[in-house]
Amino acid sequence: MRRSNLPAELNRFVGRAAEQDEVARLLGEFRLVTVVGVGGVGKTRLALRAAGALQKRYADGVRLAELASLRDPELVAHALVEALGLTDHTVRGPREVLLEHLAELRLLLVVDGFEHLVEECAGLLRELLRGCPGLTVLAAGRRPLRVDGEAVFGLAPMGEADALALLTGRAAEAGAAAPGDPETLRELVRRLDGIPLALELAAARLPLLTPEQMLRRLDDRFRLLDGGRRGALPRHRTLRTAIGWSHELCTPEERLLWARLSVFAGPFDLEAVEYVCGGPELPADRVLDVLGELLAQSLVAREETAAGTRYRMLDTVSAYGAEWLAALGDTGRMRRRHRDWYMGLATWCELEWFSPRQAEVAACTDVALPNLRAALELCLESPEEAALAQHLAGTLWFYWAGCGRLSEGRHWLDRSLAMPGAGEVTLQEDARLKALWVLGYVAILQGDPTAAVAALHECAERARITGNEVARAYATHRMGCLALLSDDMPRAEELIGGALATYRELGELNSNVLMGQVELAMARAFQGDLEGAAALSAEVREVCEERGERWTRAYALYVLAYAALTGGDHGTARELLVECVSINHTFHDLVGLVLALELLALVTAAEGDAAEAAVLQGAARPVWDSVGVPLFGSSYFNGPRELCGRQLGEVLGADGYEVRYREGLALSLDEAVERALADRGDRGGEGRTEAARPFRTGGSPVPDARKPAGSPTVRGGEAAG
Repeated sequence: MRRSNLPAELNRFVGRAAEQDEVARLLGEFRLVTVVGVGGVGKTRLALRAAGALQKRYADGVRLAELASLRDPELVAHALVEALGLTDHTVRGPREVLLEHLAELRLLLVVDGFEHLVEECAGLLRELLRGCPGLTVLAAGRRPLRVDGEAVFGLAPMGEADALALLTGRAAEAGAAAPGDPETLRELVRRLDGIPLALELAAARLPLLTPEQMLRRLDDRFRLLDGGRRGALPRHRTLRTAIGWSHELCTPEERLLWARLSVFAGPFDLEAVEYVCGGPELPADRVLDVLGELLAQSLVAREETAAGTRYRMLDTVSAYGAEWLAALGDTGRMRRRHRDWYMGLATWCELEWFSPRQAEVAACTDVALPNLRAALELCLESPEEAALAQHLAGTLWFYWAGCGRLSEGRHWLDRSLAMPGAGEVTLQEDARLKALWVLGYVAILQGDPTAAVAALHECAERARITGNEVARAYATHRMGCLALLSDDMPRAEELIGGALATYRELGELNSNVLMGQVELAMARAFQGDLEGAAALSAEVREVCEERGERWTRAYALYVLAYAALTGGDHGTARELLVECVSINHTFHDLVGLVLALELLALVTAAEGDAAEAAVLQGAARPVWDSVGVPLFGSSYFNGPRELCGRQLGEVLGADGYEVRYREGLALSLDEAVERALADRGDRGGEGRTEAARPFRTGGSPVPDARKPAGSPTVRGGEAAG
């Protein structure tokens, strides 16, 4: 995990030196500091600036959790898990995951935009602070959390000098030729009450209006709101007036786009804006130009993401736009258009997952997640749209299972399937069937066989009644997957083989189908048919290379490495596993990653480096904590770890093994992957000992109790039949 996920500053931070020092001082005395103030006063910017300056104070870094785009209180804990870069494949609740992960860390957590979720957020942070003594929280919102021990820092608007520097600096960035008369600028700053957002909006207009023109327009607005009196307005009305004044200066097209953009949650791209916001009053070919004008006026911000350029509207500006959209009576229609776009995006991503664009799909879905959540929430508001909710939750199977999002996927699948009337057989039955087999798949990977069996049995029975052979095949396939993880290899081979036969008859080919072939190869390998397993996996590898598919390819490489190691070809096994580790880490697939790490440890031991093998074993242990009970107690999948640990104990001795194991245990996930991918030549034999003789493998690396009769095992460098 990176030490920080704080965003880079896009423009110069102005002023606030005293405020930053005070926040730093409070964080030295209190474990919860909340920066509060009116909208647009600069709470987020100050919190991020202060946190960035204090990174060295916290051994385990600084992490930012942005909650403004969330609407569902149940997702607050999920958002914190996401912010911490955690991947959890278990049925544990996210609160439990957070408590366990943070228990021993010294970390600063920045929580921004919580005010609309204050009860849920306060309860969660209270629990985390009590259970995690090294955790410090810096929150930013419009109201305190009211948690015991909280220090509240009220952020006032900028002083005149800082406000003037901000106004003139931003005006210069916007291309204003000359700042204007100093006294007029000071009056403008005073009329805007030193609120940074209001100043930035005004600065964006200075290339078009003189300070005198701007001041006259603002004076007119203030007097209108204040009944013609010259008294001071409350600061929230000052900001609202500044935003309203900026709104008045927009063209009709700009106002319309502003209102329609308010339906987006989090970042959005140009194509989404063109589809969602376009129409007779705003043709799609005009959207780019109008969006550019909103960017120039600081009403929309541009940001670069892993998926490319995206745009975002500040919460305060978006809220103003939402009021105008409601006044136009167009909120419902625009939310449905928004939902339709993101359902289309999810469908495209599912199709492109089985292509060379797999990594791009993962990044795109990551960035789109706040908007996908908003689309799911809209579907869940009406029982009549249960099928749409099920369709969207099921379509995102690749993200839930392939990108380490099992817990959130389970949340949406459970909710969509539990909607009133969702269990009735309808013309939209296909959506429910897909959601059911995806739920079964997710539950299997979470180690919840009871829920998995219930979902898969319902899917199979309803598919039989409705004649949906594709859904029936998926249910059979996943029941076979459950048998595989339960060590019932003959049953797994029967079910998965039957599903694959149906897939072939129906012409079904995608990552799931190829994964079924890999799972069949695993079942055969564990029963001693390594030649057959390698042949199946090589076929999958070839198809993946043709299609550019990487996620399933990693599992095929694992089986091929297993076969190569068993045959004594350590170099090939290492080469395959290094690629496997790299792919699984890219997609945050912890199940595939930990299996590859442990098999790589066995390869390393077989190559004669027992000390490094013990480090890799220790590094794999924390990953299992996120995956859950190691493959649900499967002795086949646990075989490499148990065999390697037994052998390393014999070679290194109990104390030597423990020292190296703990060295690996202390590595972060990123460090463990870096260690696994390191060129062994670069280490110059570091960690080798006289006692670390090469192991010779000559049989399947599974536990003795489960091995077919006659299969050899390996101990201390000697092959014993």
